[in-house]
Amino acid sequence: MIRHNRRKWMGSLLLLITALVVSSTPFRDLTSFPHELRLMEGSLQQLRVSVPVMGTLINSNPDILHVNGAKTREVTVDLSKPLSVEPRRAGQAQLQVKWHNVPLTAVNVNVLPDLRVIPGGQSIGVKLQTAGVLVVGHHLVDTGKEKVSPGERAGIHVGDMIVKINDLYINDMNDVKKLVNEAGERNTPVQLLVVRGKEKLNMTLHPAKDKKDNEYRMGLYIRDSAAGVGTLTFIDPNTKAYGALGHVISDVDTGQAIAVGDGQIVAASVTSIEKGQSGNPGEKFARFYNESEVLGTITKNTPFGIFGKMKEQPKRGLYNEPMPIALAEQVKEGPAKILTVVDGQKVEEFSIEIVNVVKQHFPATKGMIIKVTDKRLLEKTGGIVQGMSGSPIIQDGKIVGAVTHVFVNDPTSGYGCYIEWMLQEAGIPVRSQQGKAPIGNAA
Repeated sequence: MIRHNRRKWMGSLLLLITALVVSSTPFRDLTSFPHELRLMEGSLQQLRVSVPVMGTLINSNPDILHVNGAKTREVTVDLSKPLSVEPRRAGQAQLQVKWHNVPLTAVNVNVLPDLRVIPGGQSIGVKLQTAGVLVVGHHLVDTGKEKVSPGERAGIHVGDMIVKINDLYINDMNDVKKLVNEAGERNTPVQLLVVRGKEKLNMTLHPAKDKKDNEYRMGLYIRDSAAGVGTLTFIDPNTKAYGALGHVISDVDTGQAIAVGDGQIVAASVTSIEKGQSGNPGEKFARFYNESEVLGTITKNTPFGIFGKMKEQPKRGLYNEPMPIALAEQVKEGPAKILTVVDGQKVEEFSIEIVNVVKQHFPATKGMIIKVTDKRLLEKTGGIVQGMSGSPIIQDGKIVGAVTHVFVNDPTSGYGCYIEWMLQEAGIPVRSQQGKAPIGNAA
């Protein structure tokens, strides 16, 4: 009986000691010590072990990392104090912490080249030419004998992209009209190459003659271009690559992402703003400013925005010097700023709060939830409005991301995507191995 009570008492004591150890600050810091760490060249990072003893730190590559200011392979450190890690050049190294030759923890460090881009904020006009013509609907052709849609009869769907007619590439509706009329006059069908999602389909369509105007028609509503207003996010001063919008451009009728055939961005000037309200996100109204002066090309339309090359840097930027970027895992909850235009072409800085940060191991558009806190911006726009997408987000002197989406029922809040994913889409290497993810509703 006494022995049983003693064992019971010892078990309770061990449980108590274990609970105290697990809940202690040193244990929590030790277990939360990262196993993998990415740092930008020239930055500074503090790591905490918080064990009240002297220990040994082994640095596998002191040319890449300095620890506590020392360029040595092995150094004695006070583990109760933070370790200061300074990346000196791009490369990989491992830091191992020991106490009396007993390994406590280790971290693999990947040092990335210092990367700086010029933040945007300017309003831009977007002119996009599709790669082919997009089918946005069917209509009936009245031949006098029947009303028929040759396109629907041929099996063409809304959202299909017609890229070839009779082996000729097409990129505007005038080409379509000419080829269809020529085939009709010869009483021959047209052979179409249609892109549907990831499929390429060969289809045969017999044009029908409209009795009203004696024109041959396919019985399809088609579109060959799109235009709108958004916000420039960044420019790479070295390659002249840029990113904007932070979300994909979709066709207004089909909701399909528009495949880029050609496109340009031009300067835009904000003329008025429809203030956002619950259920109505609001909108910037702008006019294209000097359309003949093309700022850049559009080569990609992706879930993270539009990308291409700048021909010349837009004027009236708030920051004209390159600014460092933050990696996805370096963004934190707290105060931040956005750069955007609410009047004319003047880029201004407004206060926001990053209220939630989503840990992302793969690229995705909804990386953070943001809330507008700037009283002047709330008074002017009600929060995030359409046309504000792409506005760069600045935190602690770094570009961390871009505004992408608005909450329809709360226009003061919305989503942002990390700048790292946009840079990857622009072809600017950040040496990340992550993949891709889909998109949501755009601002």
